[in-house]
Amino acid sequence: MANVKKENGSNGGGMITGIIIVACILVGTLVWKFLMGAESNFEGGDPEKGHPLNTLGMVYKGGFIVPVLLGMLLMVIVFSFERYFVIAKAAGKGNLDKFMSKIQSNIKAGNIEDAIQDCDKQQGSVANAIKSALVKFQDVKKEGFNSEEASEMIHKEIEEATTLEMPMLEKHMTILSTLVSLGTLGGLLGTVSGMIKAFGALASAGTPDQAALATGISEALINTATGIATSALAIVMYNFFNSKIDTLTYSIDEAGTSIVNTYRRLRGSLK
Repeated sequence: MANVKKENGSNGGGMITGIIIVACILVGTLVWKFLMGAESNFEGGDPEKGHPLNTLGMVYKGGFIVPVLLGMLLMVIVFSFERYFVIAKAAGKGNLDKFMSKIQSNIKAGNIEDAIQDCDKQQGSVANAIKSALVKFQDVKKEGFNSEEASEMIHKEIEEATTLEMPMLEKHMTILSTLVSLGTLGGLLGTVSGMIKAFGALASAGTPDQAALATGISEALINTATGIATSALAIVMYNFFNSKIDTLTYSIDEAGTSIVNTYRRLRGSLK
C-alpha cells in the first residue's frame, strides 16, 4: 500500500511538473505575441514590417525561437522559487547552524531526550533524519550497550533517513541542469535561423535587401542574448541549490557521526 501511494505521488508530481512546463511555454508565447508584438512597439503599428520603437519590439523581432526561450527563462524562475521554498523548509524553522551546535552539545553530553526535543522544535528534513537516529540510539541504549551491531544499526538508520529525504531535496534539479544546456542550444538555433535570413538577403538578386539583412542579424543577436541569459541564470541557481543541499546533507552526516561516536564512547565506559 505504501508503495502504491508513493507511486501515485510520483505520478502526480510528474504531471504537475509537466503542466508547469507547458504553462511556462504558453505564457512565454503570449508575452511574445501580445506584449512584445503590440502595435505600439513599432512604427506604423505594423509588427511585421514596422521598425521597432523600443526594446520589446526589438525582442519580438527575434523570431519564432523567442517565445520558447522566454518560456525556458520563466521555467528557471519558477523552479528556482520552488526549490528555494522547499530547501528552506527542509532546513527547519530556526537557524540551522545554531540548531546543529545545540544538537552536537546535547549528544556529546548524553542528553538525547533534549536533542530529540530540539528536533521536534526545528522540524524539517535535517531534524527528521537526526531524530530518527536519536530514537534508534534510545532503542539500542535499552539493550544495555551489549550489541556489537548497535552502532552499525544507528549509522544505517540515519543513512536510510537521509535517502528518504534526498529525493525531495533534489527534485527538479535535473530540470534546472537541463535548462543550462537547452538555453544555449535554443539561443544557438535562433542565431543560426537569423544568420540564414541575413545571408539570404545578401544572396538575393540585385541590390541586397538591407532591411532583411538587418532583421536577420537582429534575430541572431537577440536569440543569442536571450539564450545566454537563460543558461546563466539556470547555472547560477543550480549551483546555489546544490550548495544548499550539500550543506544539509553534511549536517545530517555530521550529526549521525556524533551519535554513533557517543554510543561507542558510552558503551566503552561500561565495559
